[in-house]
Amino acid sequence: MSALDLSTGRPQPTLSPGAWLGRAFAILLLLTFAAFFVVPLIWLLIAPTKTDRQLLLEHPFAIGDWATLVDNWMSLVTFQNGLLWTWIGNSAFYCLAALIITLVISIPAGYALALTEFRGRKALLATTLVVMLVPGTALVLPIFLELSAVKLIGNPLAVILPFSFFPFGVYLTYIYFSTAISRDLLDAARIDGANEFQVFAKIAMPLATPVIALVGFFNFTGNWNNYFLPYVTLPGRKAPIQVGLAELLSNVPAFNPTNAASTTISLSALALATLLAISPVLIVFLFSQRFLVTGMTAGGTKE
Repeated sequence: MSALDLSTGRPQPTLSPGAWLGRAFAILLLLTFAAFFVVPLIWLLIAPTKTDRQLLLEHPFAIGDWATLVDNWMSLVTFQNGLLWTWIGNSAFYCLAALIITLVISIPAGYALALTEFRGRKALLATTLVVMLVPGTALVLPIFLELSAVKLIGNPLAVILPFSFFPFGVYLTYIYFSTAISRDLLDAARIDGANEFQVFAKIAMPLATPVIALVGFFNFTGNWNNYFLPYVTLPGRKAPIQVGLAELLSNVPAFNPTNAASTTISLSALALATLLAISPVLIVFLFSQRFLVTGMTAGGTKE
């Protein structure tokens, strides 16, 4: 006998055994994936409160103490006279500089591809799509050779300029302006006497705030997490935090027993450094998620 829906008084449809089995399998699959991503994160949050010995001998999810956390923090921030802060500052500078250049180029480029007609427009759009399909790691060697030819290796521009090359941002902006911006509104502004720059700056740009935030978020997070390109172009104290984490890893005795360096880092301090490295991306996401959701859904329908 079917159960009654209390809100309507009508009988609720009963699920067949096959449907119940399928639903149970889907829930189990989701829980498995959630555990796969959440469990390591929980361990990472707990690890800085323990010593290396506690990490090996105690329960993986047993919480340590505040004093150990402070000790790990002090050993981390005093590593090579505060080199960690230099790495984080480098990452912030490189990513923000590249972000500014990306927005200045990508937003007008997407607008032009979507709402203006010019010779070579389709070829340029097709080229943008093709370049998007090329993995970033495949471009590291050609970029390195180009930067070496113009003697930029070791210069901040060696990562800022490649970080600013963001065809996905151009295509994303193109999609947004093609679907979410009313051409009639732009034509009305032109009829009122606005030139093309005024139409773009005063009409299109304010309406494109969601996609600007979306392009900025993807560009910032991608560049912040980029390891390979900075690794080959910016050695030493000019490196960003992702390359710095590899340097810290080489100073952890558990991973490099042959290391004879005078300064070593514990595994717990390395976990703390990892949390510091990912915290800017989490902060940016928390403060921009409203714009991100709007930007992802704004181009879904044609006005």
